[in-house]
Amino acid sequence: MTAGNYNWFRRSSVGRGFGLAFYLVFLCAANVFAQSKTIIDEWTSVQPPKPPELKPVKIDDPKSTAFLVLDMVKQTCNNERRPRCLPTASSIKAFLTEARTKGVAVIHSYTSTSTPGDFLPDVAPAAGEPLVRASADKFVGTDLEKILKDKGIKTVIVVGTAAHGAVISTGSQAAFRGFKVIVPVDGMSSENTYFEQYTAYHLTTAPGVGQQVTLTKFDMIQF
Repeated sequence: MTAGNYNWFRRSSVGRGFGLAFYLVFLCAANVFAQSKTIIDEWTSVQPPKPPELKPVKIDDPKSTAFLVLDMVKQTCNNERRPRCLPTASSIKAFLTEARTKGVAVIHSYTSTSTPGDFLPDVAPAAGEPLVRASADKFVGTDLEKILKDKGIKTVIVVGTAAHGAVISTGSQAAFRGFKVIVPVDGMSSENTYFEQYTAYHLTTAPGVGQQVTLTKFDMIQF
């Protein structure tokens, strides 16, 4: 476009209309940008979602089911660090007794900073029950998946501490590997209720996980 043509276009109604439209688009874009917020801007106004539904569970085939008892050791389950863990120990103990009676495979984990001698006595492994040692995700650096597959396990019941550590990580990875996952909320614990609620919400809604997970309570599980 020559200088003369440009001046004519700028002075014409078409040119003026184009300039106005461009200006309005610019103002709208600037306004949207100015009003956009990040999660940090809305942090204090976030409301928790409705708690996930707890569902009854029927264990039709105990032989293809495993009970994963995660990190119930004195370093992680104590009054100083995680007092909410101790009340779950008695519930886990009662279910352990029933699971063993029904022929459910029981597998325990302990943390990378503990030893097999650190399990709480009430929920300690029985003779012959497999142990794995890892950080939050019990599939990493262990033979947990092989143990489960060698036993023909299709469903895992996951409990332990921390809910937002071992339970959420191991439960999610079990789901990704195709296992059905059952999580009794009264068998998991964290430092506070927020961590526990987030874990429950994540396990029932996260892509690739929620479809495989059933949230329940011990007294809603039937054999």
